[in-house]
Amino acid sequence: MTTLSRRVASLKPSITVALNNRAKALQASGVDVLGFAAGEPDFDTPQPVKQAAIDALLAGQTKYMPTLGDMPTRDAIAKKLTEENHIPGLTGSHIAIGAGGKHVLFTSIHCLFDTTCPGDRQWEMLLPVPAWVSYAPICELAGGKVVEMDTTPDTGFRITPEQLRKAINPNSRVLVLNSPSNPCGTMYTEADLRALAKVVHETRDIAPDLVILTDEIYEKIVYGGVPHFSIGSVPEVAERTLTLNGMSKAYAMTGWRIGYAAMPGDFGKTFINAMGTLQGQMSTNITSFTYAAIREALSNKAVAAEVETMRQAFATRAKLIMGRLAEIPGVTCVEPQGAFYVFPDVSGLFGRTTPKGVKIDSALALSEALLDEAHVAFVPGEDFGGCGKNHIRISFACSEAQINGGMDRFAKFVDSLR
Repeated sequence: MTTLSRRVASLKPSITVALNNRAKALQASGVDVLGFAAGEPDFDTPQPVKQAAIDALLAGQTKYMPTLGDMPTRDAIAKKLTEENHIPGLTGSHIAIGAGGKHVLFTSIHCLFDTTCPGDRQWEMLLPVPAWVSYAPICELAGGKVVEMDTTPDTGFRITPEQLRKAINPNSRVLVLNSPSNPCGTMYTEADLRALAKVVHETRDIAPDLVILTDEIYEKIVYGGVPHFSIGSVPEVAERTLTLNGMSKAYAMTGWRIGYAAMPGDFGKTFINAMGTLQGQMSTNITSFTYAAIREALSNKAVAAEVETMRQAFATRAKLIMGRLAEIPGVTCVEPQGAFYVFPDVSGLFGRTTPKGVKIDSALALSEALLDEAHVAFVPGEDFGGCGKNHIRISFACSEAQINGGMDRFAKFVDSLR
């Protein structure tokens, strides 16, 4: 009998995608489901960005392109990261463009990990948890070992320099940072990131192969008083920092599937070329007529104004959903500072029973009962790791009316528990 490969057979599916698909299936069958599972802005892509792609399409830009993107677009991204993020030493040759942030993460991780490192040791990913559900499985698929670094609501879901120093060892290959955070909605301050960079620099003799992988896909969606700061701008670690970003969240371009990575220095250029080699055996270039759209999004002031309008809307929604959650007994939540998620602790509801007789003993049980009995789709926190097992993730990338409707149903459901 034929079998699947062990690495794929053991690969866990994304709970986020699974819950979102289940909610959509119910909606398709006529059930009035209010979905809060997907991390997708409800805004449309700005018109100038769409028009740039249309114009490129009509002009015949429909052929194969260089695997990592055409150089004018890679140069435009390097310019953005230099001027806005203050990352030094970047040129277009230090930029890789791939089919969405997840694809760029996948190729990055597979260029950093082997099944064994020198001396038959196993490379490790240092992963602050709770964390986005895809970091760990992609690392494990590449042969790495995930070392979780626990955070709590009390610390704003941030690791400390002391934690990092204790975790770093000769096997350390990647430190993942994600600010603003999915799923927590919290951020590291500039002082926090400079302190973590100092630890990485001071332990370079212990872990000379350690790379900081900073996922900054939500960088423009900030509203909690903490300005976004790129750790790749710190000179001591700039050439050891791989910055991941993309067009999906800030520009409401999720369906366009455009992500990019940047790493300065000689190794950075070597690394980006390696990404190109791997990508060349996978997807090669992204859709050819979208490159003009990337350049337009990064340079058009009218587009920047729309991004700011979206940011303000997310700030208003964050206040709204926090106010509504505060009214629900047994639910506590850290104030979000960026992205469009809240990550409330719902463990105060554990041990209770739903009107249909379901015992709520976990975030997963709560999420499933909410979908089945109240037709509200939240994401259970178990797959995010660490204390996530006591939490649910709620995306507020939706209208205020939907937020209020969902919170009404959530509050009524909690009130019905016995």
